Amino acid sequence: MSYSSHAEEDDDVEIEEEYLGDYASIRSIVKEALPFQLLATLGGAVAGLILVGMTDELELIPGLIVIYPAVLGMRGNISCTLGSRLGSAIHMGLITKIERNPELTNNILGSLILGFILSVVLGILGHGMTALLGLESAGVISLTLIAVLAGVSSGLILAVIAVFLAIGMFRFGFDPDNVVTPAIATIGDIVSMFMLLMAAKVVLML
Repeated sequence: MSYSSHAEEDDDVEIEEEYLGDYASIRSIVKEALPFQLLATLGGAVAGLILVGMTDELELIPGLIVIYPAVLGMRGNISCTLGSRLGSAIHMGLITKIERNPELTNNILGSLILGFILSVVLGILGHGMTALLGLESAGVISLTLIAVLAGVSSGLILAVIAVFLAIGMFRFGFDPDNVVTPAIATIGDIVSMFMLLMAAKVVLML
């Protein structure tokens, strides 16, 4: 192997070590993640305020109180996983911009399908658990409809936000892995609570 080849390999190793050192440094992690973690705390409080405004719906729809924590958890799990997958795909160079990319499309469609299936399961389980405990339930159809409307609508909104956020943060020099997950968790709580409220109102009007 020639001297120039050795020199090129050494340069590549130095660049990689420098990048990984900055990427994994405590300073970099705290600097990028802290603002969004603070926003996540604030977002949790905002979601709580929305819950306070759902007093009437919780009283008029027996069983809604059972499914609402699960709706938040489900939506957060799916959307945060989507954000993480997008971040990994961006680092691997599989996604560079918003376009008809199989990697991007499959991730979004996969998260939406998961959201729909789990929402149906959640509605059925919510009714079943409520009835099993001898509590009043609005019925399997009403609870399932609320879960599906809230889950799918919030999933669609959060998928769009996750895509723009992941690609945008990367272009501005931020590591999507430090930013997207806490941001989506925060926005997800707020969006999911709001869409759950809207879904409950729709069911009450039917």
